Amino acid sequence: MFNHPDSNYSIVLEGQYNWAIVLLSLMIACLGSYVAISLNKRVRMNSFFHRDVWLFFASIAMGIGIWAMHFIGMSAYHLPIPMKYNHIITILSIFPAVGASFIAFHLVNRLKQSLRNNIMASILMGLGIVLMHYLGMYSMLIDAQIVYQIEIFIFSIIIAVAVSFFALYAISAFNKKFEHRGFKILVSLMLASAVSMMHYVGMFGTTFYVSDGYHNIDSEMGQAGKALLIAMVAVSVSVLLLLLMVSIYLDRYIDYRIRFFDTQTNLPNGRYYEKEIQKNNNQLVLAVWQINSLKDVNYAYSYNDGDKLVNYIANTLKAVHLPNTMLYRMEEDRFAYLMYRTDRLPLLERKMQEIARIWDDARYQGKPFYLKASCAVVSVEQSKKVKYLYNDAQTVFNHPSTLFQQEVAVYQPSFHRYSFEKKILADLDQAMEKNELFLVYQPKIHSDLERIAGMEALVRWNHPEHGFLSPATFIPIIEKTERITDLTDWVIENACKQLSDWQQQIGADWTIAINIPGDYVSSTRLVKKLKKMQDKYQIEPRSIELELTETRFVQSIEEANHSIAKFRSLGFSVALDDFGTGLSSLSYLKKMEISTLKMDKSFVDHVPHSPKDSAILKAMIDLGQSLGLEIVIEGIETEDQVTYLRQVASSLLFQGFHFAKPMKAAELLEWSKKHYLH
Repeated sequence: MFNHPDSNYSIVLEGQYNWAIVLLSLMIACLGSYVAISLNKRVRMNSFFHRDVWLFFASIAMGIGIWAMHFIGMSAYHLPIPMKYNHIITILSIFPAVGASFIAFHLVNRLKQSLRNNIMASILMGLGIVLMHYLGMYSMLIDAQIVYQIEIFIFSIIIAVAVSFFALYAISAFNKKFEHRGFKILVSLMLASAVSMMHYVGMFGTTFYVSDGYHNIDSEMGQAGKALLIAMVAVSVSVLLLLLMVSIYLDRYIDYRIRFFDTQTNLPNGRYYEKEIQKNNNQLVLAVWQINSLKDVNYAYSYNDGDKLVNYIANTLKAVHLPNTMLYRMEEDRFAYLMYRTDRLPLLERKMQEIARIWDDARYQGKPFYLKASCAVVSVEQSKKVKYLYNDAQTVFNHPSTLFQQEVAVYQPSFHRYSFEKKILADLDQAMEKNELFLVYQPKIHSDLERIAGMEALVRWNHPEHGFLSPATFIPIIEKTERITDLTDWVIENACKQLSDWQQQIGADWTIAINIPGDYVSSTRLVKKLKKMQDKYQIEPRSIELELTETRFVQSIEEANHSIAKFRSLGFSVALDDFGTGLSSLSYLKKMEISTLKMDKSFVDHVPHSPKDSAILKAMIDLGQSLGLEIVIEGIETEDQVTYLRQVASSLLFQGFHFAKPMKAAELLEWSKKHYLH
């Protein structure tokens, strides 16, 4: 291998390269690396599929890129003698490249990264490239002896390992940077360089000898068969593109399943329900089951037992066949039937009573088990609006008459709503005094700097009788009365106090956004409250952002504009929330002295897969930035949305579950330290 051949082999063959085919081999290496890195990125994403599936696809893409690059590179090298390949060894030579790639990608995707992991991964990747190359050389059937210069042989290995190290280190250390296509292309070029440089440096140190009496030398011979070259290119590129297409399809499918389906029961979730009712069907009936026994089982036994109970409940509900009806798992302990025929309401009630009788005799782990559950049946004819169906069902559950003894209650506005609303209003003062009300904070992330720019303060209520109440349940009730100003003042004070604490603890230069109800915007009381809090907690006005919902004041735009101008003159920021949902958005936007636009979640949900939604969102961002406004995109839930928005514009603020859920103050502080976003 490294020794000079027998004395009979003294004629050195001079080969020549077809540079067009050399360029083709480099392109194949780059394509293989790019596809492999794209697939490998999905290892760290939420998925229904095991991470090893993505590692397998990435390894195949990388292995094919290495393999195809070698044989196309060899086809570019013309020797003046016949040259063929042992097909079995040719096929087997792909396995070292695939296997080494799998192990290397596995190492760089470990949760705990270390320099040792990266070194081991680069050595394995480099050796995989080298082994594939020299197996490919061994597969050549040629009337010549091949001799390798040991110095160049070793140098080619060092190159493969060293360049692989830089590429794999970039994959492990700069995972978030891969949202930028340019960075992904750069790392792909680095990985392709490891493959290509090893091959061509290795070939530079390779000498072909033929015997003195060899007469079959012809400058027109020695080209690898054109058909073989075309076949290899076609097959390798086709497989790479197929892998890319499969990954895109699977990625979209996974995103769809995660967003719209419950992973345990495979039932559509609350998001799917919201999407469905947006079709504005006026014949809807909703039956919601709330299961209060689930928490008891989790506490008394284990979460595994709780999962078994959920499966039992889901299977019981799935076994009920209702025409024109879909079953959802709305929340952890709530399931719902959505029926599209109001004239079938009696049938729905009857079926719910049958389920209640089944659960009267429920058994758990072979023993009788008392299932604490209730069902609320709500028709659009009683709720008046489709979007209130689920909230009205919650009203039934919060009513004192609901005992969770497998009863089925039909929502009656005059009975359920009035009594519950009265209770909520009566308990508000106690909630503020005894800290039953509390704030959670959802961070806003700067798209370019990848740090926390601020957060939105959101109120929650842990009611002593009704448990945790959704803001969608109690805020609309309080908004109907003047008590909403008391609640808003409580939020302002507690948010300002928390912001002051953060500034003293860690010197955080954050802004905090506070939602202001429409009728309170023009009140002199609000201005006085803001000034008082500013002085009390020594907060700069620019640290407070007032969020005003467009649909709440669009009918009194002149009065609202006067108030906005007042806030701005005092140094406060003003954000227009839910931008795009009000009918008069564009015509009044130029009159408002706002500082920030918040894009409503409905414009983000289907981006980037919907061309129309993507075009609308881009136009709205361009419009806002052209007016010198800061743009906040809320409701971000997928990495695809982040990638698209970073391509559309710079200096955006991101808010959504993709980054973080709303958290209590202590949780947010720990989260910010962990993610280095401060």
